Amino acid sequence: MYSVNFAPLTPITFLDRTALVFPERTAVVYGERRYTYRHLRERVHRLAAALRQAGIRKDDRVAVLCPNTPPILEAHFGVPLAGGVLVAINTRLSPGEIEYILAHSGARVLIADADLLHLVEPIRHRLPALERIVVDPLPGQPGSSGNPGDPAEPPAGPDTTYEAFLAAAPAGDVQPPDLDERDMITINYTSGTTGKPKGVVYHHRGAYLNALAEIIETGLTPGSVYLWTLPMFHCNGWCFPWAVTAIGATHVLLRKVVPADVQRLIESEGVTHFCGAPTVLTGLATHLESQGARLPHPVRIITAAAPPSPQIIRTMERLGAQITHVYGLTEVYGPFTICEWHAEWDELPLEERARLKARQGVPYIALGEHRVVDPKTGQDVPRDGQTIGEVWLRGNGVMLGYFENPDATEKAFAGGWFHTGDLAVWHPDGYIELKDRAKDIIISGGENISTQEVEKVIAEHPAVLEVAVVGIPDPKWGEVPKAFVTLRPGATATAEEIIAFCRERIAHFKCPKAVEFGELPKTSTGKIQKFVLREREWAGYEKRIN
Repeated sequence: MYSVNFAPLTPITFLDRTALVFPERTAVVYGERRYTYRHLRERVHRLAAALRQAGIRKDDRVAVLCPNTPPILEAHFGVPLAGGVLVAINTRLSPGEIEYILAHSGARVLIADADLLHLVEPIRHRLPALERIVVDPLPGQPGSSGNPGDPAEPPAGPDTTYEAFLAAAPAGDVQPPDLDERDMITINYTSGTTGKPKGVVYHHRGAYLNALAEIIETGLTPGSVYLWTLPMFHCNGWCFPWAVTAIGATHVLLRKVVPADVQRLIESEGVTHFCGAPTVLTGLATHLESQGARLPHPVRIITAAAPPSPQIIRTMERLGAQITHVYGLTEVYGPFTICEWHAEWDELPLEERARLKARQGVPYIALGEHRVVDPKTGQDVPRDGQTIGEVWLRGNGVMLGYFENPDATEKAFAGGWFHTGDLAVWHPDGYIELKDRAKDIIISGGENISTQEVEKVIAEHPAVLEVAVVGIPDPKWGEVPKAFVTLRPGATATAEEIIAFCRERIAHFKCPKAVEFGELPKTSTGKIQKFVLREREWAGYEKRIN
């Protein structure tokens, strides 16, 4: 309810304000296409009008299956403006996984990229709630959002093209819905590695505050240029669709993350910010080093997903990056804590700066509180930088709950805190430092081994590009560490060399007992899928003993 001294917090309002203040500023760069905030607002209102014309009403779900293209950016504003709830789907899922999300969410409309239609066509007949598919043709094709001059006729199969959908809508402003700030704004589905994916519900208030916190913590200004390397389907792009728009910065859209394209756009568009997992940084660093190049100007890189090693932080900062390390989960709108930097740390040697910057830090401004807790007692662990506990979070940056899953919600919120399942130590200065996921800690002969500690050591080896460590079965110790290593292009190393390197630096019981070389399995956001490696090793062991 609106009144003279209260209005619900919602990121819908950001676009109106920016279009008023900076109407002719470039809002979106996508290939050869550029358009202003005035034009972006017109398109968003067209989308909202089209959705209402298609029957979307308050709390109806609208799904989007697109890479980082105009439709998914516009949907972050157009869907909630229509009163709907946005369901952004991971573009790398299988048809079965996509079917589950569409069915569980009850999505009535799906906006899909033409390159991904093959994932939807085999399952649509099993989705009675899905009333319409809106397709965005590939760049260069008639009616593409990258070249929208002619809305074009829809191709065979889908109900309409995206540009035709917008063109058929009535012109003019769409009045926002009457909403409570804790109404749903999006549902984001978890990876489902331990069962069916859960739908994480974000509300308008949380999205609004998270977006403002991103502006403050990452230093976005109206002159910033943000490159979309992070998928917008991942935690709604960590709320950056709303944050970049709120401050009036420029969105540079990128369909696929290719290091050469990232370098080109940084140079040609004057990119100042982007987000990415450590593997994105590794790929860019390798590319730059192979070219004998560095970043042409300082670029603020916000990294998370998997804890970055001090080695990759050092490498990227030598190449001209300014690394900001954050930590979070889908359940907390993406980032929740940040390694807030102290000016006096600038005087420290690079090695020490990288070690400090590898910590996960303290909560963002306005998002809430954190604790590191002994899960058996519910009591805080000592702030000694050594005692391991589980990270608990609460505040404005925590999800509303799991969609239509009250049991999982109650379990996650037991005791009035969100239980992350991540294990960390608490330093005397209040900063946390992750040691592992609870399921990733290796218990070897009664000793706890942090896989991330071992990974950070191996990452220091000059031949190592990426590494993952998991526990594998051992008849004597129960389980022992094994390292999976991707080497740098042209580099060589043996398992014996990697193990010896570790034994010089950490306790021998923590060192890997085996090393395997090759590519590492990853999620669509670049996070290494340790569970794939772990399950493979344990399945092979069970087969041998049986």
